[in-house]
Amino acid sequence: QVELVESGGGLVQPGGSLRLSCVASRSIASINVMGWYRQAPGKQRELVASFTSAGSTNYADSVVGRFTISRDNAKKTVNLQMSSLRPEDTAVYYCNLRFLGRHYWGQGTQVTVSS
Repeated sequence: QVELVESGGGLVQPGGSLRLSCVASRSIASINVMGWYRQAPGKQRELVASFTSAGSTNYADSVVGRFTISRDNAKKTVNLQMSSLRPEDTAVYYCNLRFLGRHYWGQGTQVTVSS
């Protein structure tokens, strides 16, 4: 069992930045597949950024060059640095990881981009 807790969401103006963090209840040092998803109202949940099983990073086309995923194994944390935010980035952002064949989700953190 793994619990994930996200933080860092909020209201930001277009062009602004936010940093999301996700803290896991166990060590993530041996976990390869983890990342961030988002779900906007009326839309399906979509992948934003992730670490893959091959050890690389993967980004949605819409966030390339604007978002950066990182991890700190010592702090059991996965972060998402978001810059040049747009109104279409408004969504609930969820942390996800795969451990022993199961996917675990956090409760989500709201990001609203509006002037």
